[in-house]
Amino acid sequence: MKVLKFGGTSVGSVKSILSLKRIVENEAKKQSVVVVVSALGGITDKLLQTSQLALKGDEQWKVEFDAMVDRHHKMIDTIITDTSDRENLFKSIDALFEQLKSIYFGVYLIHDLSEKTQDAIVSYGERLSSKIVATLIRGAKWFDSRNFIKTERINGKHTLDSELTNKLVKDTFAELPRISLVPGFISRDKNTERTTNLGRGGSDYTAAIIAAALNAEVLEIWTDVDGFMTADPRVIKSAYTINELSYIEAMELCNFGAKVIYPPTIYPVCVKNIPIKVKNTFNPEAPGTIIKNKIDGDSKPIKGISSINGTALITVTGLSMVGVIGVNRRIFTALANEGISVFMVSQASSENSTSIGVREQDVEEAVRVLNEEFKNEIADGAMFPMHAECGLATIAIVGENMKHAAGIAGKLFGTLGRSGISVIACAQGASETNISFVVKSDFLRKSLNVLHDSFFLSEYKVLNLFICGVGTVGGKLIEQIKNQYEELKERNKLKLNVVGIASSHNAIFDRDGLDLDNYREALKASEPSTNETLKEKILNMNIFNSVFVDCTASKDVASLYQSLLEHNVSIIAANKIAASSEYENYERLKKTAIQRGVVFRFETNVGAGLPIIGTINDLRNSGDKILKIEAVLSGTLNFIFNAISGVVPFSETVRLAKEKGYSEPDPRIDLSGMDVVRKLVILSREAGYRVEQDDVEKNLFVPDEYFQGSLDDFWKKLPELDAEFEAKRKTLDIEHKRWRFVATLDGGKTSVGLQAVGPEHPFYNLEGSNNIVLLTTERYKEYPMMIQGYGAGASVTAAGVFANIMSIANI
Repeated sequence: MKVLKFGGTSVGSVKSILSLKRIVENEAKKQSVVVVVSALGGITDKLLQTSQLALKGDEQWKVEFDAMVDRHHKMIDTIITDTSDRENLFKSIDALFEQLKSIYFGVYLIHDLSEKTQDAIVSYGERLSSKIVATLIRGAKWFDSRNFIKTERINGKHTLDSELTNKLVKDTFAELPRISLVPGFISRDKNTERTTNLGRGGSDYTAAIIAAALNAEVLEIWTDVDGFMTADPRVIKSAYTINELSYIEAMELCNFGAKVIYPPTIYPVCVKNIPIKVKNTFNPEAPGTIIKNKIDGDSKPIKGISSINGTALITVTGLSMVGVIGVNRRIFTALANEGISVFMVSQASSENSTSIGVREQDVEEAVRVLNEEFKNEIADGAMFPMHAECGLATIAIVGENMKHAAGIAGKLFGTLGRSGISVIACAQGASETNISFVVKSDFLRKSLNVLHDSFFLSEYKVLNLFICGVGTVGGKLIEQIKNQYEELKERNKLKLNVVGIASSHNAIFDRDGLDLDNYREALKASEPSTNETLKEKILNMNIFNSVFVDCTASKDVASLYQSLLEHNVSIIAANKIAASSEYENYERLKKTAIQRGVVFRFETNVGAGLPIIGTINDLRNSGDKILKIEAVLSGTLNFIFNAISGVVPFSETVRLAKEKGYSEPDPRIDLSGMDVVRKLVILSREAGYRVEQDDVEKNLFVPDEYFQGSLDDFWKKLPELDAEFEAKRKTLDIEHKRWRFVATLDGGKTSVGLQAVGPEHPFYNLEGSNNIVLLTTERYKEYPMMIQGYGAGASVTAAGVFANIMSIANI
């Protein structure tokens, strides 16, 4: 035989209750079933709320009561088609409602609501729903669970009398009907015969008690989810159903906020080794989750992540606690006597402090109780008054295989630390099936997501990208991400989730990911945004695995880096300003990234997509020393000096570079040599030298006056230089030389300038907008290392930025 329990959502609507009917009738064709039902969804809460209205003398209780009557009547009218059955059911239901109304009216008149009366009131939810379901399912026999589920009063609470209950269940179901219908949750005191209950969620417990007493084949819990999930799907979109759990794993997840099963449910069936199957009434074809004693072939160390929001942490501390036996006993006894549950304990090895986790609604009473318990010690100064911290959340990672996997705790705390999440307290049992820790509530969502992603519970690793700048480079980058999205998901199990895009005036955000097909239209329709509001939005989203991608040339955007890094947001910068700014700022950014465990990368600052900075870092990290750098670093200038000819004057080559997207939006930045200076400063710093922009000796080829005034003025005046350049070009032709704008680091000294190089020089045959770098090191002294390739262009630069993003995914 089977025991099937259906929760409130499973009997809460016409659709769900008819699905219940089909499920039960299909099972009853194979074997006898005991069906346990909860109250209609939301009715238990409504019964409690209405009792409070009556207690206050608020006549609104009558309106709420009538609404409950109307809901049950409509359900009966809709699902019970047989006239005779419907009339008989109405009589039974209305009789129960008359009793309930009398109780409410008594509460309303005398303004008193005892525990006994409250227990009686909430019992009507299951008594009503079970009558309806028993009539709906033809041949079902209704049983009053109060006749065989018995409780006794222990420490002020209704506690199951297991021995008596087991005997009565066996006697009641000695001859098992094909379909037995039982109201869950409710019970009766064995001594006073008053109606009691097994606590909220007690219908699960009722079903487990019956299943254990009758040695059922399986206990099926029918609810509104497909089973236990790896995490809360409302928080983690990639959460998925766990196929199998052990009893211990299920218990741990339930105790820490996974509300799939009422925690006491597991023990009775666990003792009898009866499996629990969690199924979805709304999706009965789904396989669900099976809970049993041993899971074969299970290799995952972590099965799921659960959490409790609204946590408060109380710290009991004092020097008198050190080495004194019985302090913890007094703490827990005092709290237990007041019915306050402690769900986590963390104690310092010095024994001078113990932190306990309680729910926020219990914290004031818990502090009062403990201050009273230790009032003498507090008065003597041997202990301090209780300290309570609220606004916290408790998270637990659960899995029996953790005991066989070294380094789980290290990975847990390392992952949290890199995401900027501080752990306030932690606890791990000797069984090693649960590691629990406390964080601020503001970091709950971020913690759950980053842990789910880190421990491979997610099918995909996720990077959440904020892209600033939608010009040539930013636009190409977004296009590349869109085109590669599906392939990266399939091949690399990586989701590049673009959660924010900002232009110079507007910004759009979506935690779940933006539509990259229509982002430009969305930007135009969005509210204006400043750099400060951009930063605030990113930090307030507090999203895990965040990466800020700067595809601008803005000094103001670069000024955001420090704050973002301090909040554990990685930075990928095509923008050269930060890395070439004052050395102290550059060094602070690098150190902050290391300290916070995030990434600050700017490979495309030099050489677009060429691996120049990465190569220098690899050489230094391996113990080599950079002695000299010689480089053509401006794809723009190289294009200009390759394109200049007798028929294409200097001014026209500059215009062509601008049109082809090789130059900065303002070409004067390239012609002034400033772009090359910045690049040389960045390379020198990455090579281990302390260099400022003012330290670079500049030998320029365009007079200063051409950089004054507006950009329009510049374009008008530029042709004045054509004749001079043509004359010099002819001379170079005769000498078989070519112009190259060369950046040099030599012995710590830096310079940039236009040089004429002959056919024997490595720079002579450099074509188009290519860059080239010669690295002379202690290992590459006689034959310098050479890196050469495309050094300009939006697509190449965007690809370099993309590669930097991908490098984070591989960390």
